[in-house]
Amino acid sequence: VQLQASGGGLVQAGGSLRLSCAASGRTFSRYVMGWFRQAPGKEREFVAAIRWNGGITYYAGSVKGRFTISRDVAKNTVYLQMNSLKPEDTAVYYCAARSGMALTTTPEYDYWGQGTQVTVSS
Repeated sequence: VQLQASGGGLVQAGGSLRLSCAASGRTFSRYVMGWFRQAPGKEREFVAAIRWNGGITYYAGSVKGRFTISRDVAKNTVYLQMNSLKPEDTAVYYCAARSGMALTTTPEYDYWGQGTQVTVSS
């Protein structure tokens, strides 16, 4: 299984970015896909998750209403649309995949992508 994250960059506060995570290597119909982030000196934290089959989503409180997770089944790709970005959103963002149907918020995922840097300037 390979997860390839992309789309990070530098943006001003209030701006938007869309992250992509291209998944390959297996069928993900019984997987949950998640986004996590890790800022310097901090632990990795949950951002959002989506159930591949059915598209049920769950968000961390800090991003709810600003971020949207979605998936394109035909392209085997998961997206994280990030709007109204704040400096505290600055982190390396990781996509991850977990077997099963639970929208897990802890980093107990089976596969991880390499991370993409998001920097929000004030």
